[in-house]
Amino acid sequence: MNFDLTEDEEMLKALAERFVEDHYDIDRRRQYVAADEGFSRANWSLLGELGLIAAPFAEEHGGLGLDATAIATVFEALGRGLVVEPLIDNVLVAARLFAQAAPDALRDAWLAGLLDGSRRIALGHAEAGSRDGSLWVETRAQGAGAEAQLTGTKACVVAGAGVDGYIVSARAAGAAGDAEGLGLYFVEARAAGLVATPWRMADGSVAVRLELAGTPAVALAGGQAELAETETLASLARSAEGLGIMQRLFDDTLDYLRTRKQFGVTLGSFQAIQHRMAAQYGVIEQARALLNLAMVSSGTDGFAKAVAGARAYIAPAGVTLGHEMIQFHGGMGVTDELTIGHGHKRLLVLSRWPDSPLAALDRFADAA
Repeated sequence: MNFDLTEDEEMLKALAERFVEDHYDIDRRRQYVAADEGFSRANWSLLGELGLIAAPFAEEHGGLGLDATAIATVFEALGRGLVVEPLIDNVLVAARLFAQAAPDALRDAWLAGLLDGSRRIALGHAEAGSRDGSLWVETRAQGAGAEAQLTGTKACVVAGAGVDGYIVSARAAGAAGDAEGLGLYFVEARAAGLVATPWRMADGSVAVRLELAGTPAVALAGGQAELAETETLASLARSAEGLGIMQRLFDDTLDYLRTRKQFGVTLGSFQAIQHRMAAQYGVIEQARALLNLAMVSSGTDGFAKAVAGARAYIAPAGVTLGHEMIQFHGGMGVTDELTIGHGHKRLLVLSRWPDSPLAALDRFADAA
């Protein structure tokens, strides 16, 4: 099987790598994370100018219609660079879903801004009682079309700080957990009755808690099926990002072990350390093989299963690898002075959001 990238995919990879090379080092990354929104607005605008924001959109919506291989390639490169701009949550999830589901007039009014990065939207779906069950939605919707009103709370809206609007899941009928009655609605950030309270996640990114009290909204097309399809593609991107981070932490640690001396010899000369690094090298190769399997499964009935399998392995494996790399660095490994601590925190969030690896494993088993 040929895993060579096409010319377009090589170009996108090079573009992402050049962005990282020109705009990222550990000091600047620290500054980006400390910003009110958890990333650099200047970088976000630049990503829009480079076309990396528009690229995941379908061609009929003004994008490049990236396939699974291109998406995984780009996000692995961004993961290696420890990029903090929320392309997955604001673009691959929320904006693409909006472009697919919004009424024509609403789409026409917002799409250009979403493509060039001058506007951002986020998905509000997870609630306090949802756990790993994506159907658990208690937020209620009254009315229809452009006259809908929403009441409820969304506990965790990732990358929701400073956005211009939200896609919110709510129930027009049925009880929390029911497969029927779930719909998607668009809410402008300045809508009446909407309160967004920001909070920091473990990796420094900023999520918000949304409280809606009779908040005016516009009904979108679709519901649970569209959310599941979007989440499968996002899960692929998160797994690719996680693999990129794992490779970065491994490479940085390998360089450290080759230069740091203890008892007059380099740390890398100790056989026990060599064995542990070899084991983690094997973990990375297994993760890459599962990601490749997911990519080549795109367009088939087995795509969602392959993505779930990749996530079920990569999410916990990344956290374990991070622990190992921290131990090799000693106390410095957990500080903000090194990439190791930054990458490990991001791997922690990727391992738990939007659900646990066990939930992904259940999806994999159910699809068998």
